[in-house]
Amino acid sequence: MKPFLLVLSAPSGGGKTTIAKMLLQGRDDLGYSVSATTRPKRPGERDGVDYHFLSRDQFISRQESGEFLEWATYGGELYGTLKSEIDRIFSEGRHAVLDVEIEGARQIRANFPNALLLFVLPPSASALVERLVGRKTEDPQLVRERIVRAADELAAVSEYDYAILNEDLVVAVSQVAAILEAESWRVSRQDTLPEFIEQLRRDVVKAAERIGSKSSVISRRSSERSKESRSSEFTDD
Repeated sequence: MKPFLLVLSAPSGGGKTTIAKMLLQGRDDLGYSVSATTRPKRPGERDGVDYHFLSRDQFISRQESGEFLEWATYGGELYGTLKSEIDRIFSEGRHAVLDVEIEGARQIRANFPNALLLFVLPPSASALVERLVGRKTEDPQLVRERIVRAADELAAVSEYDYAILNEDLVVAVSQVAAILEAESWRVSRQDTLPEFIEQLRRDVVKAAERIGSKSSVISRRSSERSKESRSSEFTDD
C-alpha cells in the first residue's frame, strides 16, 4: 500500500497537534512529521520532538535551499515541514501525519494531490478562546490576533477532504482513525492492486477455459453414448 500524507489543520487551539499525537499511540503504520519553527520554545517542549526549533536565519537558509515541503508565516513566526521528515517516514513504509497551517496545506495539495486533508473544528467560539487563553504562554494581544485569524481560517474548510468536530477528544481521534482506515483502501492508494487484478483476470479466464474443455468432453462422451445406444437398437432389430 502506498504511504500517503495525512494533513491535519485547525485554527490555533483547535487541537490538531493533540489529535495527531494520540492517533500515533499504539499504531505502527503512522509516523509523525516534526515541524520546524522559529517561535520560542514553550515550557516542557523538546527540540526534535515537539518541533525543530530554528533561528529565523536558519529557517530562511533551509527554505532557500529547497529543504521544505511547505512553509508559511503564522503569528509573525515561520513554520514548515522538512522534506527529510517525510522521506524518513515513507522509507519506513508508514503514512506521514502532519499538523500544518492553512497555507501549508494548500501547498501540499498543489504538490501532492493524493494527500488526505482533514480540518479539525472547535465545538464553539468560547471553547476555542478558552483553549487559547488557558495556555497562558503567549501575550494577550497575540492571542487576540490568533482568535481573529481563526474566522478567516474557518472559511477554508471547503478546501479539505474531511472535517471533524473536536468536542470530545477521544471521539475525534476515533473519527480520524476511521477516516484513515477507509482512505487506506482507496483504489488509487493500493499500489499492488493492478498486479493482483491482472493475475486474477488471467486465472478467471483459465478457469473458464477449463470449464469449457470439460463441457466439450462431457458433450462428446454423451454424443458417443447416444450413438452406441442407437447402434445397439438397430442390432437388436
